[in-house]
Amino acid sequence: MNQLTFGPADDGLWEQYDQLAARAYGHPIGDITHLREHADLRVAVRDGRVVAGGLGLLVDQYFGGAPVPSACLGDGCVAPEERGDHLATDMAAERLRPLIERGAVISAIVTSSTGYARRLGYEAPADVFAWAVATDDLKRSFTGEDFQVEHGLTDEAEDLQHQLARQWNGPVHRPTWWTRWKQDKGNLTPYRFARPGHTTAGLLTLATKRHERHGMSLVVHDFWADSQPAAAAMLAFLGRHNTRARLIEFRRGALPPYPTLLHGLRHHRTTAEAWHPWMLRILDIPEAIRLRGWPANLTTTVPIEIEDKTGDWGRWMLQVKAGAAEIAPTHVEGQVSFTRRQLAVWYAGGYRSTTSARMAGVHAVSEQALAALVRSTTEFEPWLPDHF
Repeated sequence: MNQLTFGPADDGLWEQYDQLAARAYGHPIGDITHLREHADLRVAVRDGRVVAGGLGLLVDQYFGGAPVPSACLGDGCVAPEERGDHLATDMAAERLRPLIERGAVISAIVTSSTGYARRLGYEAPADVFAWAVATDDLKRSFTGEDFQVEHGLTDEAEDLQHQLARQWNGPVHRPTWWTRWKQDKGNLTPYRFARPGHTTAGLLTLATKRHERHGMSLVVHDFWADSQPAAAAMLAFLGRHNTRARLIEFRRGALPPYPTLLHGLRHHRTTAEAWHPWMLRILDIPEAIRLRGWPANLTTTVPIEIEDKTGDWGRWMLQVKAGAAEIAPTHVEGQVSFTRRQLAVWYAGGYRSTTSARMAGVHAVSEQALAALVRSTTEFEPWLPDHF
């Protein structure tokens, strides 16, 4: 077979990849067109034909309250006739290279091929669910108190989203074009929630689809609330759609992992559907540690051993103090050992206890050191509601 070449896509190769993706996925991929101005597309070419490729976005993701430059990979595929020769692995390296050169120190991917992603060093920090709840149940269980609802998006509402995104590990710091892309792609309808005379406290975006005979399907894409009363008011508003929509569906990952829904329902008749998770990889350990946010009241020093991509183990010293951290090579024997994948889960706050870390296979000779590491990244919970 002719030799493969890898590189950026010009106009002709971009069009070829659009056609290949539709063939590989079995349906057109709209983002290949929608993201053309913002994404980097790398392709593999054999004999003048595009046989693999994928998009890459350089955006910030919040970890510990701080934005960290991330290579978010999406819409990748390999031609069916080319599968089986690990082309996807080579393609991933080619897609990451330009984003690393531009400053990415971590990388995120959403894929059902979790085994392939794990071979590359990615791991899932948390489960991802889509939820469905009867509209009537929401109507009977929640009240809006004195919150007012207004249709449309404002700068203030976008500022609220940025502010709330900092309170989780994983959300994208949405660039200025992000909201328009999502609204146009999903035909989303935004609503704002606020008490009279106060600033915006909640942001909700919905997609609707008319049923053939009566009513509609209603899917929540964004659910951002700055307090429990605001979240309850948003759920009450959704309940008021009961004359047109039997169910309210929360798109995968859209509902934050807090207990407002669970604690407020009079009858717990929800349905949860597990989806393939978002996965994280650390590309540059020292920079990823330096750029992340850390608890201001935590001071700790822990020697760690970390597996590298060749399978060797390096010794590192992690120091956290006054809301900052650094990690550097050391000769001191590690008290905790992380594989590359375990490191990514810890970085995202995915180990909520020493028990969950040990049950994930994290090896520690010191329970105290493991506990200190767990505390250092669990100030915020892992959640990635953004899709790419």
